[in-house]
Amino acid sequence: MHAEIVVLPGDGIGPEVTAAAVAVLRAVGQRYRHHFNLHEHAIGGAAIDACGDPLPEKTLAACHYADAVLLGAVGGPKWSDPGAKVRPEQGLLALRKAMGLYANLRPVQPHPATLGAAPIKPHLLSGVDLVVVRELTGGIYFGDKTRDGGSASDVCRYSVGEVERVVRRACELARERRRHVTSVDKANVLETSRLWREVATRVARDEFPDVTLEHQLVDSMAMHLLSRPRSFDVIVTENMFGDILTDEASMLAGSMGLLPSASLGDERVGLYEPIHGSAPDIAGRGIANPIGAILSVAMLLRHSLGLAMEAGCVEQAVSATLDDGIFSAELAHGHAAGTREITAAVLEHIAADCHVAELRD
Repeated sequence: MHAEIVVLPGDGIGPEVTAAAVAVLRAVGQRYRHHFNLHEHAIGGAAIDACGDPLPEKTLAACHYADAVLLGAVGGPKWSDPGAKVRPEQGLLALRKAMGLYANLRPVQPHPATLGAAPIKPHLLSGVDLVVVRELTGGIYFGDKTRDGGSASDVCRYSVGEVERVVRRACELARERRRHVTSVDKANVLETSRLWREVATRVARDEFPDVTLEHQLVDSMAMHLLSRPRSFDVIVTENMFGDILTDEASMLAGSMGLLPSASLGDERVGLYEPIHGSAPDIAGRGIANPIGAILSVAMLLRHSLGLAMEAGCVEQAVSATLDDGIFSAELAHGHAAGTREITAAVLEHIAADCHVAELRD
């Protein structure tokens, strides 16, 4: 395969974990005889510093041309002035909107070796395997905003079509898993949530009769996600609720540094990034956990390039690395491995353990 991949290192630890992900992508290409042509561009704070725009036209044009986009992270205290007219996060939001990436997939499957690192009791975590599907281009993040001397407002708006497409994506994913979808809203208070619940019910009933749909209010869902996480398969929710719940769900795995994400639309091209953010407090110290970025490469291979075997190779290598007890600082009880040591271990397992018997000449 030949694929054009745009790499957006971004800010904070973004360049460090992206370098690890790129090394893994190159190793997979070499092992399976694929050619991944990589193009690096600026986004976020780095782009503001370079040209005053968090999403330069050159970056956006490259992303539209690419087969997939790999992102590090955006943001940091340097650009965090609430009064600033230009902020790093604007670049990421604009990129998602411009590419039509309305569904953010965040899988959570705690590894047995890291159960002790989670703040949740290990017996609650064994067997947890869930995916949160977060609506990504609507809701309060994109609604009209006003501010005067004494008040401010943010409008939360959803259309029927926006809800339909993300619920369909969640139900399609559930068909590949355990055929259970939990839709999260606040229908006892919010009109947008009442619309959400009505549309979700209709889509599941009429189009996916083989999928079980249940509804949860977001406040009770926050409790159930920690008290009975094994109960959930696919969780679908709106933008802000999804932003909050996925950070909470990351604690099931023991660290945000372990978790990947994929932002998808109707086209095959997607945006892939770890969920941990820019972590400016540890940037440049060589201790950032690269596993979330590396597993984002696995999602890129599977969802945008259709390379399921290669994706499995990366996931197998990460699992073997954790089995070896090679942990970053937030997970380690003893020796803490740095970014390069963890990456080297994953690369070693890719070289030694992945099978290429299905490789076609």
